[in-house]
Amino acid sequence: MDVFAGDIVYSKAGRDKDKAFVVLSVSDSQYAMLADGRKRLVDQPKKKKLKHLLKSGHSSAYIANKLAEGEKVTNPDLKKVLAEFLNEYDA
Repeated sequence: MDVFAGDIVYSKAGRDKDKAFVVLSVSDSQYAMLADGRKRLVDQPKKKKLKHLLKSGHSSAYIANKLAEGEKVTNPDLKKVLAEFLNEYDA
């Protein structure tokens, strides 16, 4: 599965099943580091196997650009992006 920084994904397994996250990074094509800005903060992202993720088909260009330019992504940034996504696509 091709997952990139800034993608919005859902967890398919674990206690965080069906929750939305933003991908902060992908390591060795097997794991992704995820955060949502609420329970999973940017400073302590969740490491999750790619096979346990479901792509939403959407990504945040704002977050992807910040990560690509080496700027710090904040928890309010993630909360805002996920709130907009959930309001627009899950309604």
